[in-house]
Amino acid sequence: MKILVTGINGQVGWELLRQGPSQGCRIIGLERHALDITDSRAVSREIGENLPDLVINCGAYTAVDKAEEEEEKAWSVNRDGPAWLADSCARERIPLIHLSTDYVFNGRANRPYPETAPTAPLGIYGKSKAGGEEEVRARLARHLIIRTSWVYGIHGRNFVKTILRLGQEQEELKVVDDQWGCPTFAGDLAQALLAMAKKIGAGQTNCWGTYHCCGATAVTWYEFATLILDLARKIHPVKVRKIIPITSAEFPTIAPRPKYSVLDCQKIYSIFGVRLPALLTSLETFFAGQKK
Repeated sequence: MKILVTGINGQVGWELLRQGPSQGCRIIGLERHALDITDSRAVSREIGENLPDLVINCGAYTAVDKAEEEEEKAWSVNRDGPAWLADSCARERIPLIHLSTDYVFNGRANRPYPETAPTAPLGIYGKSKAGGEEEVRARLARHLIIRTSWVYGIHGRNFVKTILRLGQEQEELKVVDDQWGCPTFAGDLAQALLAMAKKIGAGQTNCWGTYHCCGATAVTWYEFATLILDLARKIHPVKVRKIIPITSAEFPTIAPRPKYSVLDCQKIYSIFGVRLPALLTSLETFFAGQKK
């Protein structure tokens, strides 16, 4: 199966490029300089020349706070880019998997969000990602929109690596304890995407639409950081002695964050049989990968 993947310098795209061959998939990986998804002509040319069996869009503008200052760029990458990809895929009759985010919700719920929950993003990042979803739905029937959350991986910058670095530098950390979400290991998500891709390649057609796919454990950032450092201590000395839980008000950010963005992932399990591991299992896999 030939899969064109955009955004291979990102955490999930990098994992798709790494894992694809072992899953029997030929990955055509394109980073931003090779394919600017905001350039409609370049998108059309690349898809037309390669004619893949499937396109997976991992390209995104993910700087949540910076998006408030670079609004035009965020909309261009997160809404217009997916629109051009969907147009080209429709023209060539190629299905598209598009990655989205839990930040399309406002976080005022008190139970996991199903796919049918109304979106109400708080900031430009979430609004632009919701816009990308709308464009894909409007332009291409054979699509999968995969919302995920709190992604971390072996490659690239993420919360886990930040906590590990700070844990080596500081004796005391303050971490927000009133925002809930499901950390998702990029390696697990890539494996799930490849499994879905193979089922599409095998002819599964009752699957198009929007899905939630994230790690199986809901935690706060404080709980996440505590688990990270507990595992780190088993490997090497950690300088930090105390982690202090704080409120979002005590750690103000430019862009507002949803307080509760836990996703209900039952649909993807019922249709594709996909269920990501618990947080402890995935973090252990992450640490094993860091050693290599």
